[in-house]
Amino acid sequence: MTASGMWHFALTALILSVGSAPAAAADASAWDQDVRSGLRLIAGDGSRPAADGALRAGAEIKLAPGWKTYWRYPGDTGVPPRFDFSESTNVKSVSVLWPAPRRFRDGGGDSIGYKEHVIFPLHVIPQDPSKSVTLRISAEYGICEKLCVPVQTKAELAFDGGPSSEDAALVAAEAQVPVPGAVGEDTAFAIRSVRKEAGPSGPRVVVDVAAPAGAAVDLFAEGPTAEWALPLPAPAPGGTAQAQRFTFDLDGAPRGVATEGAELTLTAVTGGRAVEVKARLD
Repeated sequence: MTASGMWHFALTALILSVGSAPAAAADASAWDQDVRSGLRLIAGDGSRPAADGALRAGAEIKLAPGWKTYWRYPGDTGVPPRFDFSESTNVKSVSVLWPAPRRFRDGGGDSIGYKEHVIFPLHVIPQDPSKSVTLRISAEYGICEKLCVPVQTKAELAFDGGPSSEDAALVAAEAQVPVPGAVGEDTAFAIRSVRKEAGPSGPRVVVDVAAPAGAAVDLFAEGPTAEWALPLPAPAPGGTAQAQRFTFDLDGAPRGVATEGAELTLTAVTGGRAVEVKARLD
């Protein structure tokens, strides 16, 4: 998928860039925003660090009614958000977690992402845990309604290690992050099987997702690297009351790259639950 094909942006697209306010120890940074979208950083409760000792934070994006932004794999259109934390103080690394997205159907195809509001949980590892931490983010993300607009924005937040009024919102966002799993797990909601077979237009992948009867299920597929552009899985006949079937053509690999042995990431979503597995195409 080329950059121009991913954007589908009008020639009149605007670059939005607003300077961030100076950092201060608080529950949240100031919003860097305009009438269509805004971004800020929020802090988690300093007394509830992550299991690995990381500070808990979030990058929060709000969107005006009708606008959407994108997941790490945007689908047929759009671009994934890009987060840069390199200007932070006393930060060794930042891990970005991705809440389960939704599928949107529009004139350019199917896209994957979020509407209204999303918090991306962050796990922040200090360089020196005994010293203060200031997190600085420089973000680029696309937003779309009838017109698509690329956004550039910044925010910064100093951590004080205390309680935070934003912790409940961050906990809710963390709960929306897909749970790691394995193919074949015998649970009520799981990716039961993944196989490659011959399809009408070439090799395709068939995935069976176990879910409660009548549950609305969706499935997303990603290649081993960002250069892959796999089609979105589509519901297919052959499922059962206990397992819904999806298929997608094994298409979109980078030129010259073999699909045999490639490791795909599959994310199944239903209601407020999501599971993510790795599946190797042997």
